[in-house]
Amino acid sequence: MYVPNHFKEEDQEKLQQYIRDYGFGLLVIADDEGIEANHVPFHLTSGANDDHGYLQCHLARSNPVWKRMQGGAQVLAVFQGPDAYVSPSWYPTKVETGRVVPTWNYLAVHAQGSARIIEDPSWLKHHLEQLTNQHESQMVAPWSVDDAPTDFTERLVQAIVGVEIKIEALTGKLKASQNQPERNRAGVKDGLETGEEAQNRAMAKLIS
Repeated sequence: MYVPNHFKEEDQEKLQQYIRDYGFGLLVIADDEGIEANHVPFHLTSGANDDHGYLQCHLARSNPVWKRMQGGAQVLAVFQGPDAYVSPSWYPTKVETGRVVPTWNYLAVHAQGSARIIEDPSWLKHHLEQLTNQHESQMVAPWSVDDAPTDFTERLVQAIVGVEIKIEALTGKLKASQNQPERNRAGVKDGLETGEEAQNRAMAKLIS
């Protein structure tokens, strides 16, 4: 991912939080068999000290791509946050110079690392519990894996394989009009906030 310096996000805690906030990502593998991308929810476990942590997800056993990840294959996990079109009409400098063009603001995080395949039923059940609890925590009546019959969940666990990625490189890009003068940034923020789309309002919160 091309990341100019003014759009580079290097705060590891922020990047990890972005992954938690926008955890439905894209799992990409590129090898001699070609390039394949799968859309899956991820669970992030924080690492110690300078360790970037681990990403955990699961795939259907019937999906042959997991066999390509055996043996520590290098993979890429892509996470996309809010994005929004930016109109030149929001820039105060438009009326002064006219030297403005449309652009797109967005948040993206790329995590690269080596994958290992896990078929242990206990690990898989614990992974499903972590992933479920993470997303059910804000529900009025949270659902738990244990709410389902044991024989039912055991059969489902047999139909999946786990993927754990040791994150070796974490790259973040927040394009939020940082390359614009303060008054143009304020104009973009106002323009996004007045829109009806939730994505626009979410992007506005990232502009400082």
